[in-house]
Amino acid sequence: MKNGKLQIGIIGCGGIANQKHMPSLKTQADKCEMVAFCDIIVERAEKAAKEYGTPDAKVYVDYKDLLKDPEIDVVHVLTPNVAHCPITVAAFDAGKHVMCEKPMAATTADAQLMMDAWKRSGKKFTIGYQNRFRNDTQMLHEACEAGDLGDIYFAKAHAIRRRAVPTWGVFPDKSKQGGGPLIDIGTHALDITLWMMNNYDVESVTGSVFEKLGHLPEATQGNMFGPWDPEKYEVEDSAFGFIKMKNGATIFLEAAWAINMKESREAATTLCGTKAGAEIIGGMSKAEGEYDLVINKTSHGRLTEETLSAGGSIAFFEGGSDKPEVIECHQWLDAILNDKEPLVKPEQAFVVTKILDNIYRSAAEGREIKF
Repeated sequence: MKNGKLQIGIIGCGGIANQKHMPSLKTQADKCEMVAFCDIIVERAEKAAKEYGTPDAKVYVDYKDLLKDPEIDVVHVLTPNVAHCPITVAAFDAGKHVMCEKPMAATTADAQLMMDAWKRSGKKFTIGYQNRFRNDTQMLHEACEAGDLGDIYFAKAHAIRRRAVPTWGVFPDKSKQGGGPLIDIGTHALDITLWMMNNYDVESVTGSVFEKLGHLPEATQGNMFGPWDPEKYEVEDSAFGFIKMKNGATIFLEAAWAINMKESREAATTLCGTKAGAEIIGGMSKAEGEYDLVINKTSHGRLTEETLSAGGSIAFFEGGSDKPEVIECHQWLDAILNDKEPLVKPEQAFVVTKILDNIYRSAAEGREIKF
């Protein structure tokens, strides 16, 4: 630390860095300062350093050079998925705390290397699942923890976009991302569903992966973000997984960037318990600050529903924002400064990656994969 503040290094200065991490870190100026920026496109690193860095912030094109700086305490790994593993392992070996964007890795093998490096290091480690910090997910988790739903034996994890294929960055590039909507947005839905159930003991996974709409001609796409290039679209457009837990509980996971389904449901979940059920209906598909958490149960012999009011927080108090990404950043830095566990534990994120990896494997091999 320097001047009583954590020294942060940013590796990867693209979309997620500019939209989420660097603005959130800027709100925590009493706890940290961004002192180093790295990107393979040097102009992006220079721009980030100018907008978010200290006056003497350093710029790098090779992350290994950034990691040599002994004054850097924390590294945020914000690169395409396949680069998460080597950078995170090197950061732990260099004695840094690591926040890695979701998913942990593109494969189980890479995720295991990251877990091993973390355990060797004695440093803090978390993965960027900011959807856990929304008001609706926080309230639902409190209800699950209190036993309000009873034994949750069936769930659905929703990550459906009717037509919202990301047309920027490397999203359709399988060699850099490892996959499409399953690994990109399915990972959020699966994370919050497992977290609600507090069940990470997987028995088996069966998956189906489809490449049906990714090569549609531009004129017929109707994409929210404008047309994608069908010649460069290398990943699935939808994927589905059937996950059976060791206690018999079952999860159905659905993920799509493009599918002929009317309703969009992203980072949402459906839970069925012995005492009650619950649904986060729209999740990230809703406008910011809007919530549609519904808990259904029986009361006095009748079926009832309870909903979450949107007026559950006060702006400008406790960190200055109730945005999930800001709350995530606040608790991550607090975990380092006060030697606490971050809310998103590496062991949990590892299971998410293992499930996603084996959905792809199941689809490729045409069989159930036993854990």
